[in-house]
Amino acid sequence: MKHSWNRQWSKLWETAGKLLQKWQVLPSSVPTLSSQHRMKTLFLLRHAKSSWKDTDLPDHDRPLNKRGKKDAPRMGKLLREQGYLPSLIISSTAKRARKTAKKFASECKYKQEIQLTSDLYHAGPQEMLKLLQAVPADLPSVMLVGHCPGIQDYLHQVTGYADDFPTAGLAMIELPVEEWTQLQMESQGELQKFWRPKEVD
Repeated sequence: MKHSWNRQWSKLWETAGKLLQKWQVLPSSVPTLSSQHRMKTLFLLRHAKSSWKDTDLPDHDRPLNKRGKKDAPRMGKLLREQGYLPSLIISSTAKRARKTAKKFASECKYKQEIQLTSDLYHAGPQEMLKLLQAVPADLPSVMLVGHCPGIQDYLHQVTGYADDFPTAGLAMIELPVEEWTQLQMESQGELQKFWRPKEVD
């Protein structure tokens, strides 16, 4: 009964807002109750633990180690069990990031193509912002799979969160924008969740 009343009240509030705007009692910029809840969701995933065994390999080509191969799918499974699924996954072209994204996507049941870009390799907050601004407006959520310190720096920039960002760490952020193009460097989001592999059963 309570939920039914809340839905009826929401519809009445939205209708009243539109009528008041039409009668010029309220400016068109005043949000209705429903528009206040239109937000975008950003997931930030640091690549899983990588191997340093072959010292001759270029940094870009380093693979995941045994722990990384275990943590990446575990985090994907966690996100699926939490009821979340990114609309788009964008990953760095570095091997350790690509493999993390692939294993993560398989476990969280992501069916779309993973977009790969070298712009995320050693990207800082500014490069990440540019990538997000280019995301189609109709996509409600995006995941970036990248590297530290850039991914940690961007998390701090947009939420103020300053703790460590471990390998395979995953952050979920709500952004107060209706379209990705509205996202700016000074935009402040709200950190909803931060998961660490060592805390996952």
